[in-house]
Amino acid sequence: MELDVTVIVPTFNERDNIAELVSRVGVALEGRRAEILVIDDSTDATAAEVEHVAASASLPVRVIHREQNTGGLGGAVVLGLAEAGADICVVMDGDLQHPPELIPAMLDRHAAGGADVVAASRYIGGGDSQGLGTTVRFGVSRAATWLTKAMFPRRLARSTDPMTGYFLVDRRRIDVAELRPQGFKILLEILARSDVRIAEVPMEFAERRHGTSKASLRQGATFVAHLTRLRFGKMSLFALIGLLGAVANLAIMWILTAAGMPYVWAAIIGAEVTIIGNFLLQERFVFADMRSDARSLGARFAASFVFNNVEAALRIPVMALMVESWHISSVLATAISLVVAFFARFLFHSLVVYAPKRARVRGDAGAEAAEPKPDTATLRIIRAIDAEAMKPGEL
Repeated sequence: MELDVTVIVPTFNERDNIAELVSRVGVALEGRRAEILVIDDSTDATAAEVEHVAASASLPVRVIHREQNTGGLGGAVVLGLAEAGADICVVMDGDLQHPPELIPAMLDRHAAGGADVVAASRYIGGGDSQGLGTTVRFGVSRAATWLTKAMFPRRLARSTDPMTGYFLVDRRRIDVAELRPQGFKILLEILARSDVRIAEVPMEFAERRHGTSKASLRQGATFVAHLTRLRFGKMSLFALIGLLGAVANLAIMWILTAAGMPYVWAAIIGAEVTIIGNFLLQERFVFADMRSDARSLGARFAASFVFNNVEAALRIPVMALMVESWHISSVLATAISLVVAFFARFLFHSLVVYAPKRARVRGDAGAEAAEPKPDTATLRIIRAIDAEAMKPGEL
């Protein structure tokens, strides 16, 4: 039987969730030709439970148990995409934090046209991220989203939640063989490596029913390493120019302090010179492909200059405090503070200074309409990012 949709569920020790998951997916997809494909990496009896539940399920349920956990959750999803019986695939977790009742809305949005991927977002109007639990987890999630969007300002321009694990994808629009995920951020892998159109529907992220979170420091390190593999271009050039600026800053400080100038004044002069020099180099070598859609040169310089001076105004007192409290050299204290400030400068320039003018989308009747806005000011800043193509690279 030709299928309309395959629901791919990667699992790891989710035995207690299987019966409810299959039941709710079956109700959500009633009347549609659908199947559930479970890719299991469990060390418990999850695979056996899937087979037991499948015997009485209202729709076909298959399970593939992997002996080798290659690529983590992302690798399981890639295998599911290759083995799916339908080209339209919905990927969701097995912990019931992704509500199966949202699947029809995702299918309807895809059927409306204009999208190859439909992501369930926690951060657009009607969405909810309370299921993340603690404030720390929410903060980590938002910080990872900001960093990811800054490194892929073109590919993630229309995505408010590239870290979501709940999405629909048209398998015909991607090259499954080219996907090389590490860890659990498979949507990021798809968006970075494929020229796909993305739409979003709001999701209320539910609380976990059974089992424990798979997030850990090790998973976080895997995510950062994978993000670096995907995008090591713009950020590396930004870092190189920042390094040159830091060397120039230190050299100016050394010359001025050697001439008898107080170190605080030397740091201020060094900061102003390198702020201007860094902006000129970034214009030419880092963000040249983003200038045409961004604001005017004067506006870009003003935003960059003001931000860097505010950052310096905050950084230099901290540097002075380190000198007076830790009794370290002013040059070493400046070097430490510059490293800490690097990431803040990169995020601001990629997401704000070189953000494009607000894009407009064309509706079904051909009339232009503004893109729908997320709920918060933070998300509106994230959406205002570059529209020029940026191809992912490999280390």
